[in-house]
Amino acid sequence: MRSAVADLVVIGGGQSGLAAALAATAHGIRPIVLERSTALGGAWRHYWDSLTLFSPARYAGLADRPMTGDPDRYPHRDEIVAYLDGVAAGLTADVRTDWPVDWVRRAGSGRGFVVGGAAGEIRAHRIVSATGRYGRPRHPERTGLDGFTGRVVHTADYRGPADLRGARVVIIGAANSAVQIGAELSRDARVTLASRRPIRWARQRPLGRDMHWWLDRTGLDRAPIGPLLAGRTTPVLDDGRWRAAFRPDRLDRRPLPLRVGTGARGDRVLWQDGSTERVDVIVLATGYHPDVGYLADTGALTADGQPQQRHGVSTTVPGLGYVGLELQRTVASATLRGVSRDADFVIRRLLRQN
Repeated sequence: MRSAVADLVVIGGGQSGLAAALAATAHGIRPIVLERSTALGGAWRHYWDSLTLFSPARYAGLADRPMTGDPDRYPHRDEIVAYLDGVAAGLTADVRTDWPVDWVRRAGSGRGFVVGGAAGEIRAHRIVSATGRYGRPRHPERTGLDGFTGRVVHTADYRGPADLRGARVVIIGAANSAVQIGAELSRDARVTLASRRPIRWARQRPLGRDMHWWLDRTGLDRAPIGPLLAGRTTPVLDDGRWRAAFRPDRLDRRPLPLRVGTGARGDRVLWQDGSTERVDVIVLATGYHPDVGYLADTGALTADGQPQQRHGVSTTVPGLGYVGLELQRTVASATLRGVSRDADFVIRRLLRQN
């Protein structure tokens, strides 16, 4: 068992953890960064093979570390992994990989924490939870889903279309991930996106400029309006190719709810119009919950496991902050382009608590 003492422990080594560590070092703190896996980079190493950002490279960098190359290109997943590897290599922090955090407890004095897991224990004056959401996929409770005898796959487990060629696929969801995966699968499979609301389309380049240019120039990307947008449907940014992929014979969208697992073999779905058909695979593009279960004994979470926080600073536990929660402060809080601003904000607030 290894033990240590730290002013700040950052839990998670993905984009949010790296942003938090960069912000801490900029304020004169050398944090301990704990990462469950054997390499930093977080969820980016596990996303599907063809994933492409909807934001240009010029808006995909952390802090003052811009991505190199054409700033107007839309980077591929592997480019992001390589970029984050470069950031991690230059990080002046105590990075400990293969260090899963199983629990966090508040110190007996009421100030400070003990962070623990199989690798040891660390006493910390402050903690930043930066584990994001990838480790806790949202599986909706839908009548009959358990009775479906085909495959059920969450986007967290999707890698590519190789084993789904020729299949009949239903994707639950209608945001960016659902559309991108649906378009990819529809080249060799029959795909339907099922959602409660129609797809919300937004032009990728209105008036010849990328949407993110407009968000930056107008200040909307930095405005602390994230919490006000909770529950709203995310628009799908389209440069023309995504809507063009929708064809009645390959890719369409139908309304929820639907009943699944009907029929003698449990492999059929019943649509709202009364029609039924056999389905091979259901893909859940239903998002994620915050992956912060290790904080369960600190008083930091609601009964259903949601962080009690305002703009990333815990409202119930002094010394605890979050980086990378969706909409925690701005529309860009959980993105590469926005997470560094949130990290700096949170670190500043934690230092003021002393």
